[in-house]
Amino acid sequence: MNRNQKKLTITLMGAGGFAGSVILNNLVKTDHNLLICEISPKAIEKIVQKRLSITAMEEAVPESDFIIMAVPDRLLGKISHDVVPRMKSDSTFILLDPAAAYAKEIALRDDCTFVVIHPCHPSLFSEYTTKEELSDKWGGVAARQDLVIGLIHGTEKNFKIAEQLSRQMFSPVDKAHRVTVEQMVILEPAMVEVVAHPAIFLMKEAMEEAINRGVPEAVVRSFMLGHINEAMWGIFNDDDTISQAAFKAIDYGTEKIIKKDWKKVFDEKSIKEVLGIMLHPDEH
Repeated sequence: MNRNQKKLTITLMGAGGFAGSVILNNLVKTDHNLLICEISPKAIEKIVQKRLSITAMEEAVPESDFIIMAVPDRLLGKISHDVVPRMKSDSTFILLDPAAAYAKEIALRDDCTFVVIHPCHPSLFSEYTTKEELSDKWGGVAARQDLVIGLIHGTEKNFKIAEQLSRQMFSPVDKAHRVTVEQMVILEPAMVEVVAHPAIFLMKEAMEEAINRGVPEAVVRSFMLGHINEAMWGIFNDDDTISQAAFKAIDYGTEKIIKKDWKKVFDEKSIKEVLGIMLHPDEH
């Protein structure tokens, strides 16, 4: 905590999940008064093993300046309607994903601030010098990363404090890029989960198909991962290492595999559709 930042009382809900654990491990290193909320017996056991105590949500929230929601997206809307009415005036509610906020499923209050923060994760092209940095693929442990942060509702004063807190939550952090909630859902789910992740699964399935057709697995893995590395660098950095013949093959593959109208996944209608599936999986 820097000298200009006052000591805060913070409630971390879902502290035993993956993101919650990363945030917990960082915030226990600060001077903030941290109240930990968790209901999973296995998660509670792990937290207690760290010699940390659990506080009931009903007790923690009314005392807190900031409430961090490290809970599953599909539960955020429901939980917010229980948490938000208990918040003290001028406190701040932090989400880690824009989905529920964009879908207007989050309970809001005029006298409180609501912020969404999402890590960019360590870049594929960053230079890493230690084993810890190389193994930190998610961020928040050793490798530096950027964040995106948006104000849903509330005051600039609390938003600025939330940005400072976000750097502690996901330390080490380089840049915190301010975006709108509408811009954030273009990044995720549209750009990353709808487009990039299926492309990655497609590459893995292509490896499996090559193995099924008789190419030794070790050869397939070495060849694919090496070419992914080379192609990612060349394409994302506009390098000229990819040959013209390779570009012809890329055009052929694009025509065979990718729908011509695929960019409609960025349209508002499509984003709302996929968010509905994500937030309410039991209904689809």
